[in-house]
Amino acid sequence: MRVMVLIKASKDTEAGVFPDEKLLTEMGDYNEELVKAGVMLEGEGLHPSSKGVRVRFSGGERTVIDGPFTETKELVAGFWLWQVRSMAEAIEWIKRCPNPTGEEAEIELRQVFEAEDFGAEFTPELRQQEERLRAEMARKA
Repeated sequence: MRVMVLIKASKDTEAGVFPDEKLLTEMGDYNEELVKAGVMLEGEGLHPSSKGVRVRFSGGERTVIDGPFTETKELVAGFWLWQVRSMAEAIEWIKRCPNPTGEEAEIELRQVFEAEDFGAEFTPELRQQEERLRAEMARKA
């Protein structure tokens, strides 16, 4: 199963404060463990919401809203995409993670939908389309 690991923002990440060398080293070592174990598929940090936008959909209307956004605790500062056998395995890995802020921090784990989760509505044609798109993305990576 794939799991999206969401590192929640803090006042420091939203202010654009970078981690110190110690935390960068610890995170680098942790990422190395994840890669060697075949768990980590992707992982990145995100710029503060002040550099982001949101697009609100209302019927056919689209409204662009510039950051920064309030409610820091609801924002994401970074992510990993992991391949694990179970949510329990993902939880064991996250318990070994260095504290991403050094203070109060929260990390959210969410299972990623797979094709079989969608049932009969995900027709053979739609499956073929998804496989073709995934292959095309892999070639461009």
